[in-house]
Amino acid sequence: MEPRIQYAKTADGVSIAFWTLGEGMPVMYMTHPPFSHIQLQWQNPDQRRWWERLAEKRKLVCYDGRGTGLSNREVIDFSLDAQMLDLEALVDRLGLERFALFAPTNSGPAAIAYAAHHPERVSHLVLWCSWVCASDWSHSPQLRALGGLLNRDWETYTETYAHIGVGWSAGAEAQEAAVLMRESVTQRAGQAWAEAVRRFDVTDLLPQVRSPTLVLHRRQFPLLHVEVARRLASEIPDARLALLEGASTAPWVGDMDAAASAMDEFLSEGEEMKAAAQLPGGMAVILFTDIADSTSLTERLGDSAFRARAGELDTSLRSVIRGSGGTPVEGKVLGDGVMAVFTSARQAIECALRCNAATEGTGLQLHLGIHAGDVIREGNNVYGGAVNIAARIAGVSAPGEILASDIVRGLARTSAGVSFADRGEHELKGVGEAQRLFAVKEGA
Repeated sequence: MEPRIQYAKTADGVSIAFWTLGEGMPVMYMTHPPFSHIQLQWQNPDQRRWWERLAEKRKLVCYDGRGTGLSNREVIDFSLDAQMLDLEALVDRLGLERFALFAPTNSGPAAIAYAAHHPERVSHLVLWCSWVCASDWSHSPQLRALGGLLNRDWETYTETYAHIGVGWSAGAEAQEAAVLMRESVTQRAGQAWAEAVRRFDVTDLLPQVRSPTLVLHRRQFPLLHVEVARRLASEIPDARLALLEGASTAPWVGDMDAAASAMDEFLSEGEEMKAAAQLPGGMAVILFTDIADSTSLTERLGDSAFRARAGELDTSLRSVIRGSGGTPVEGKVLGDGVMAVFTSARQAIECALRCNAATEGTGLQLHLGIHAGDVIREGNNVYGGAVNIAARIAGVSAPGEILASDIVRGLARTSAGVSFADRGEHELKGVGEAQRLFAVKEGA
C-alpha cells in the first residue's frame, strides 16, 4: 500500500511533503535534489523495493525538498541553509530526538552541514556517491556538456542526465528517470539549483562531523571520481569507506543487495548497542583511561614535551569517545587520561579498543578500565563509587590492556564481538569487595 503523504511546515513557511514507512530506528532519507517526487518514485517497482528493504527493521522517512515533487514548487531557494530548514521541519514535525541520516549524491553537502551542527541528533550518517564542493565535479566532461543543455533544451538535458546517472545500459529505467526529472522540477528550478550548487563547499565542516559515518560509493560511477569518496572518508573523523561495484547513482539499479547490506550492517551496530545494555536511570558505563608510566615519561622527555604529547592524545581520545557515542567528562579527573560515560557496555568496549589504536605512533600507552554502576551527575562531571572502581580497574591494568568488571562482561558478552580472559579477583584500593576482572580481547 502506498504510504500516506503528509506535510511539515518550515520556519520560513514552506510546505514539505513526506511519508513514513516501517517502525523502529528513524532513518531520514534525503532524496536526490532537485529531482525528487516521492509519490511517483514509489510507483517505480525497483525503487519501491529499495525503500521497503530499508524499512524492514526501521522507520524510513522520505521527503521532497522545497521546490520539488509534492512540496511547495514556487520556492526555488536551494541554499544549504534552506535545505537544512526542510530537514529541521521534519524532525520537529515527527518529534525525533535522534535519527540516522541517509544522503544520496547532491544532498551530501546539506547532510554534512546538518550533522556538523547537530551532532546530538544524528546517530549515523550515510553518504551515498556524495561530494563536498562544486569542484568535485570539475573533472567530468559529461557535466560540462550538460551545463549547456540545461539552458537550451530541457528535455534533452533530462534524458542525457538520466542516462548518465542511472546508466546507459539501464534502458527503460533511465527513460523513466528522465520523465520523473521533468515531473519533479521545472526547468527554472533546475537552473536555480545549478546556480546554487556552484557555491556549495562544506570542506571546513568535515572535521566537525562527530556522528559515525559510512561513505558508500560505486567505483564506476562516471560523474564523480572515487577519490572524492576517499577524501570524504579520510577527512570525517573515524568515517568508514565502502566501495561497491557498479556505475549507477541509483542504489536500486545494479547490485542493490550490496548497498542495502552495507547499510544494514552499519545501522544495526547502533541498534545492537542500544539493545545490548539498556541501563536503569542513574546508571552508566564508565571508561577510565590513564597514560601509563607518565612520571618516568616526564623525566625522560621533559615536562613540556610530555605535556604536548599528552595534550594531543587527550584531543584524539575525546574525539574517539564522541564518535563512539560516549560523553567525555569535562571536569577534573585523576591522572593524565580521560574519563567517559556511555549508555551501553558495547559502546564503551569498542571505544576502549579505538582509544588504544589512537596511541599508535605517539610513544604513549594507556591503562584502560571499564565498570558500570550508579553515578551522580553534577555539572560536567560524574561522581560515585562506580567511578572510583573504574579508575582502580584502570590502575591495575597493564599498559595497553583493557580490563572490565564482571558486570560489564555480563552486559556485553553476547553483543560486543570480543572475548574476555579471566584475570581473577582483585583487591582494589578503597573498594570494599574484591572485583573479578576480565581482559578484553578483540574477536569473539
